[in-house]
Amino acid sequence: MYTIALKICLISALCLVAEVAYAQPPGKIDTWEIFATVKFTSKYYKQYKDYFLTPTFDANLRALEGTDMVLSGHYMPLDLPDKKSIIISKYTYAACFFCGGAGPESVAEIQFTKTAPRFKADQIITIKGKLKLNDSNVDHLNFILTEAEVIKP
Repeated sequence: MYTIALKICLISALCLVAEVAYAQPPGKIDTWEIFATVKFTSKYYKQYKDYFLTPTFDANLRALEGTDMVLSGHYMPLDLPDKKSIIISKYTYAACFFCGGAGPESVAEIQFTKTAPRFKADQIITIKGKLKLNDSNVDHLNFILTEAEVIKP
């Protein structure tokens, strides 16, 4: 009987910890871990005649949309048409979503208000910006930080 009560208490405590993690102010939590909670399904896009992984954002993550987030990651040296944007990854270039086996939750699009600063490949940078979630436009990543500014080059 005590074993069941102990298990119930433990489960309740774990649920509370998860709720507190989402409730903490942005920048105080690991943004990559939040992104990792997103579930993806394969969806067919007629215009590209191909399947893409499409995210389903839960209410907790949607509540963070528009808030300031801080994200540290490896700069990806990709030639983007929009010179105000860059891509950063949780992993190095050799292991990132584009070149390695990582998932789409491990990369973020960073949109500056002016031309993006220059960085070296795999340089770890810290960015602050407003979180924008994208679940429908396959020409952009699922996680976007807009109005971005460099915190640490």
